[in-house]
Amino acid sequence: MSSSAPALSRRDRALLLVLCGTIFLEGIDIAMLAVAVPSIRADLGLSTGTAAWVVSGYVLGYAGFTLLGGRAADLLGRRRMFLGWLTVFLLFSGVGGFATEGWTLITARFVTGVAAAFMTPAAMSIITTSYEEGPPRNKALLVFAGTAAGGFSLGLVIGGLLTQLGWRWVFFAPVILAGALLLAAVRVLPRSAADTPPVRGPGGFDPAGAATAAGAMLLLAYGIVRLEHGGSGWGLTAGAFAAGLLLVWLFTVVERRSKAPLVRLGILRRAATVRAGLGALLFVGSFFGFQFVLTLYLQELRGWSALETAFALVIIGIDAVLAPTLTPRLVDRFGTTRVILGGFVLATVSYGMFLPVGLDWSYAAMFPTLILTGTAFALAYGPLTIAATDGVAPEEQGLAGGLLATATQFGSAVGISAVTAVYGIAAAGGDGSPADTLAAFRTALVVPVVMVVLGAVITATGLRGGRPAAPPASPASPARQGVESIAP
Repeated sequence: MSSSAPALSRRDRALLLVLCGTIFLEGIDIAMLAVAVPSIRADLGLSTGTAAWVVSGYVLGYAGFTLLGGRAADLLGRRRMFLGWLTVFLLFSGVGGFATEGWTLITARFVTGVAAAFMTPAAMSIITTSYEEGPPRNKALLVFAGTAAGGFSLGLVIGGLLTQLGWRWVFFAPVILAGALLLAAVRVLPRSAADTPPVRGPGGFDPAGAATAAGAMLLLAYGIVRLEHGGSGWGLTAGAFAAGLLLVWLFTVVERRSKAPLVRLGILRRAATVRAGLGALLFVGSFFGFQFVLTLYLQELRGWSALETAFALVIIGIDAVLAPTLTPRLVDRFGTTRVILGGFVLATVSYGMFLPVGLDWSYAAMFPTLILTGTAFALAYGPLTIAATDGVAPEEQGLAGGLLATATQFGSAVGISAVTAVYGIAAAGGDGSPADTLAAFRTALVVPVVMVVLGAVITATGLRGGRPAAPPASPASPARQGVESIAP
């Protein structure tokens, strides 16, 4: 950050700490479960399909309701949505820890995903409405983004350690952290106008829009998750996509006719917001797709344990250090567009370096790719968040955050499903030997490379703007009043 950027006050830092704690909670929750699934499957005697749905259930809940969650924060109150859904997250994490049947675990993960879909956009919109646009907000968003990725990276290691004690701790640990965050959030979260009853007048909500949006997102997310099955059950996959697209069309019809639309369709004409969303989808998709293939390579082909793999990948979490320290300085000097483009270019180089991976590569040979991947994430993800929310009216910040979160969730699902499908197709033509398996991994690694190249093109040709402009500081600005209005 430049020296002219005002330092965050003590109250600002307390608020940011709570919000970052929530996104950290989400990150470690996802990562710990990914490590624990094999142990859960063995202990509960789950089939392969049921075990897969333990992970996919969360994705469906998150991707299906994030858009609705973002708008609900604007309409029903950011503080109310944050506290309420953090409580739901806590309760159903506990349900997962006590589960003895696969269906209970899947249900718990689905509801936890829905809770995250409402909680995360609320947290982001609290940031964008509580910190002044410009350097203060940019710094807060970059810290928030870095904490999210750091939570995921550390969650791999924490998950490996907790799984050694018993996989149920992977669910109970988030309960403890969520409880601590809930107690702190009650004190430091600012109130918005929507948090004070009456919430909305008659006709102020759009139930038809909410139903069609949730239905469309659920069906499209389900179709994407099913892509990993390749040609198996293609009719069901195609049907899910067709029904989802039909509901998207119906949603646009409903919103055009609604007096109080859930989503003001005009926001989709903001090139910066839309292109940032597409960039986030492609970048996050490439990141998760690459990490998924890398994990399979280390565990299935090289025979590394889950804990060894987690420690090997923890270096990717360097973005948690770089995002709040280096990235703000780069954004202040070069602007969001150039920094985002730099992240995409660095990711292209990083994934490209791993394409010739061999059967006996040492960790030293992999290390440059791992550290460059973490650095690329630090450069791209936070600035994409800034680009998606800059210039959006305060009453639509939740919607903007919801659109971005929807894009990232769909991106992770697309990335993992695409590399899984490509790997399956490539492996089907081999004899199962290590050499053929390695060739299939190399083929699947092309997917993240293609995704980041497309993202770089979108960034270079679409996102505009150089150095972010900070509005004049005003002690009476609405943003500062939002921070000052602290709940008892």
